[in-house]
Amino acid sequence: MHDSEPETFVIKSEPEKFSDMLKEIAIDSTPKEIATDDVEHDDYYSRVFSQTTRMVTNKGCLDVNGTNIDVIQIIQKG
Repeated sequence: MHDSEPETFVIKSEPEKFSDMLKEIAIDSTPKEIATDDVEHDDYYSRVFSQTTRMVTNKGCLDVNGTNIDVIQIIQKG
């Protein structure tokens, strides 16, 4: 390692990464644990249309403070 590189790496979850990105644009958010919010227990996409993927991975949720948005859910298709 070079002297300018840190010796420790902080491992962050997807909600923590997105929360840090939102803080850069002055939006206050709090990451939540996976499967702790009610929005995570429903289907993400309609199963009626053939082009809709069935493989969806839940990455977690964020509580957003001070806006009209209550929760942001992070999902991955494919």
